[in-house]
Amino acid sequence: MLTVVAFIVALSLLIAIHEYGHYRMAVACGVKVLRFSIGFGHTLLRWQPKGSPTEFVLAAFPLGGYVRMLDEREGPVDPAERHLAFNTQPLRSRALIVAAGPLANLLLAVLLYAAVNWGGVQMAAPLLAPPAAASVAERAGFTGGERVLRAGFEGDTPHEIVAFEDLRWLLTRAALEGRDVRLVLSGERGGEIERLLPLAAMDARDADASLLERIGIVAPLSRPEIGEVMAGGAAERAGLRAGDLVLSAGGTPMSDGRQLRQYIRDAVRDGQPVASMWRLQREGQVLELEVRPEAVQQGGSVIGRIGAYVGVPPEMVTVQHGPLQGLWQGVVKTWEVSVLTLRTLGRMLVGEASLKNLSGPLTIADYAGRSASLGLTSYLVFLALISVSLGVLNLLPLPVLDGGHLMYYLWEGVTGRPVSEAWLERLQRAGVVVLALMMSIALFNDVTRLLG
Repeated sequence: MLTVVAFIVALSLLIAIHEYGHYRMAVACGVKVLRFSIGFGHTLLRWQPKGSPTEFVLAAFPLGGYVRMLDEREGPVDPAERHLAFNTQPLRSRALIVAAGPLANLLLAVLLYAAVNWGGVQMAAPLLAPPAAASVAERAGFTGGERVLRAGFEGDTPHEIVAFEDLRWLLTRAALEGRDVRLVLSGERGGEIERLLPLAAMDARDADASLLERIGIVAPLSRPEIGEVMAGGAAERAGLRAGDLVLSAGGTPMSDGRQLRQYIRDAVRDGQPVASMWRLQREGQVLELEVRPEAVQQGGSVIGRIGAYVGVPPEMVTVQHGPLQGLWQGVVKTWEVSVLTLRTLGRMLVGEASLKNLSGPLTIADYAGRSASLGLTSYLVFLALISVSLGVLNLLPLPVLDGGHLMYYLWEGVTGRPVSEAWLERLQRAGVVVLALMMSIALFNDVTRLLG
C-alpha cells in the first residue's frame, strides 16, 4: 500500500510542477489558458477561480497532465481574443512557455536537494570496507579500513568527501563516463596518502549494483559484530551471543560485517552447510567456536544462514549545510545528475551503454515505496532524482516532447519560417514510434527486474 501511495504522490507532484511551469509562463506571456489538468480520464475535481479564465481539473489517472491554451490551430478564436492565443505569440514567448515545464522540474530538484542539505541528515562516513574479490579496488591495493578525505576525477582538484554516498556517486559517474578517480586517504600516522582507481578501462554499461561490485567499493565499513541471536538458530546452537566481535572465520580474518555475511552465505557445499571455526572476542576474552550455518533455499540457490543479525551500523556523520551552501550544492547535484543522464542516454544511443538502464513505471513505483519506507529524507532525494529525469527527458529533441517543439522553434528562428504542416505530421509520427519503443524497453526492463 505504501508503494502505491508513494508512487501516486510522487507522480502527481512532479507532473503538477511540470504543468504549472507551462501555466505560469503562459500567463506571464499574456496567453489565455483554458484548462489546467492533472491526470486523465474521469474528472474527480473541477473548479474555476473567480475572475480566472482557467478551469482547473484533477482526473482519475495521474499518469500525465496538460495545459490547454487558446490556439487557432485547435479551434476557432474570437478575433477580439486573437492576441491571447498561443500561436500568435512571438517566437521567444512560445519557446519560453514550452521550456518552462522541464525547467520547473529541474528547479524543483534543486529545491529538494537543498531542503535535504538544510535539514541535515545522518549518513555513513566514507570509511571503506574490504574490497570485493578481483575488483578494481583490490587490484589497486585497497584492503579495507581506509578513510577517504578527498576524491575527484584524475586531472581535477580532489574535493572533500563528507559521506560514503558522495564517494559512491563519484565512482558511479566516473565508471559510466570512463574517468579514473584519484583518492586522498588518511594515513596510519595522521598523514595523507593518494591512490588511483583506474576506472577508465572498465566496460561500464549498466548503472546497477554489479557496477559497484566490479569497482569493489560497495558499502561502508561496519564492525563484524553479532547482533540479536534468534532462538533455536544455528548461532544459538554454536554458542554465539549478541555483542560478540568476530575476528576470523575459517582462518579468514574478518574486518567488516558485509564480509562476514558473505562468508556465511557461501558456507554451503553441494547443498549442505559447512562448519568452520570462528575466532571471536567477548568481554575482552578471545574464544573459538565451531559454527555450522543452516542451508536455506533463496532465489533458486542454497545459501547459509546462522539465525542472527550480523554487523552493526557503520560510523555515521551529520551532513548539513547553511542556506547558500545548501542551495548551491542542490544546483551542483542537479547539474551532475542531468549531465550523467544525458551522457548515459547518448551512450545507449551509440551502443556503449546497456538499454537495461532504462526504467519504467514499475521500477519507479518500487523505488518510491522503498525510499518512503526509509524516511522523508530518502523520499525527497528520490523525488529530486525523478524530477531531474523528467526535466531532462522532456528536453530531448523528440517531436512529441517539449524538446521537439523547441527544435521546431529553433528551425523557425534560423530560417524565418515555421516547420510545414506536412513535416510536422511526419515528425510527430516518428516521435510517437521512438517514444513507444523507449517505453516498451523500459517496461520490459521493469518486468525483468521484478521477476529476477
